[in-house]
Amino acid sequence: MTGLAMFALALTLMLATGLPVYAVLLATATLFSAGGVAVGAFDAALLGALPNRIVGLLEHDLLQALPLYALIGALLNRLPLAAGMHLGATWLLRRQPAAPELGALGVAALLAPMNGSVGASLHMLSRSVAPRLDHSQSTPARATATLCVASALGVAIPPSLVLLLLGDAMMRAHTEALNATHAATRIVNSQDVMRAALVPAALVLLLALAVSAWRARGAQCPAAPRPQRRDAWATGIAAAVIALLLAAVAAGRLYAVEAAASGALLLVTYAALTGQLGRKVLRDVLRDAMALTGLLFALLVAATSFSLVLRGFGTDVLIADGLRSLSGRPSLLLLAVLGGLALCTFVLDAFEMIFLVIPIVMPPLLQTVPDAAWVAALTLLVLQLGFLLPPCGYAVVMSRMLSAHPPRLRTLSRELLPFLAVQVLLVALVFTFPQVTQWTRPTEATLTPATTIDNATLERLFDEAVRAQQEPASAAR
Repeated sequence: MTGLAMFALALTLMLATGLPVYAVLLATATLFSAGGVAVGAFDAALLGALPNRIVGLLEHDLLQALPLYALIGALLNRLPLAAGMHLGATWLLRRQPAAPELGALGVAALLAPMNGSVGASLHMLSRSVAPRLDHSQSTPARATATLCVASALGVAIPPSLVLLLLGDAMMRAHTEALNATHAATRIVNSQDVMRAALVPAALVLLLALAVSAWRARGAQCPAAPRPQRRDAWATGIAAAVIALLLAAVAAGRLYAVEAAASGALLLVTYAALTGQLGRKVLRDVLRDAMALTGLLFALLVAATSFSLVLRGFGTDVLIADGLRSLSGRPSLLLLAVLGGLALCTFVLDAFEMIFLVIPIVMPPLLQTVPDAAWVAALTLLVLQLGFLLPPCGYAVVMSRMLSAHPPRLRTLSRELLPFLAVQVLLVALVFTFPQVTQWTRPTEATLTPATTIDNATLERLFDEAVRAQQEPASAAR
């Protein structure tokens, strides 16, 4: 129970003080570990494992993509690329009454996965798309609701940073679950999670577009200025290149680090050639990228330290025992975990949940529900839904803070209701039919089953390999 009290105190401090999350996590972990050592409830030797855990995490290849995603997000926030894409999309859809909203969703679907987080996407859309929505026939509440939904698209659409980090966390949790159950199943990886999310992500985007078009039915088509030919070609080529990079990562042709490096290089080249990357802009971009990178790594270190102290107090065992009490009803167990994750979105953002909550609740869940990729796809959809839930959803709170004319919460909730309804239906669809996540990924039936090799066979194969290496040497002599 000490660990649960520690978790509750950390959440309370986050809400009451406004201090950075990493500072709260580190301070709480230090306070409780020192108190536990003083009263004999915590083994101080456990803290000796902390340096190796942090070094092991920082050596992970996926974390090389964090600074690159931060750089891409900073470039998109400072360059007028998103505004140009929205102008072009609005002009192409000028015969549709919902052209500004559809254009905003299309731009977000293309750029939000490269931004890395809901907050970064909201900042980008507030700078580039929000002014054009304000000048259209959209009401402030409808424009803010569109920005909320658009910013949350980057959670589920591959290859977003949230999806990649969740895939890595699910791989670790799946490994722990298989070690506990000794099941002969292939461990899930980030590529499996990405492919499992493809169809749900496409449905999320299509449903959001359909709701926006439905809401604007019968309205007058907005005036859409024609973009200049030079700007249209530049933004069109940039959009095509970004789409190809995203598709290559989603299809497994490029690693996330390679795509992030290519995207950052192409954006810098584009900005330099078009004269948009002056000294001041470059300084601001680098400052923003370094600040976000430092924040993410600080959060990673703090969450690792916090989770280690939680495990030292036996909190993971307590939660696992509570979840195992529902192991006889896998559907109810999965619903309980997903409901808890939805509640956590009122306090924690996606990165904090991946680093802090997922490593605790997923291993016991995956011992009962073995399809980790399906569970990951459901987790992404639930996170996306939680960020849009009034009054405390992260996207709702942030969008009202960034809006020049923040709408009343009741009015904004009414505008978000159709999006929330279709999102709930989508979660129910994927929950009821796991096959939706299996259409674009290999299943266990299509994979070569793992075989167990006994010691005698292993020694025979080793002797054969040694003889095979010695025969060419003997022939040469």
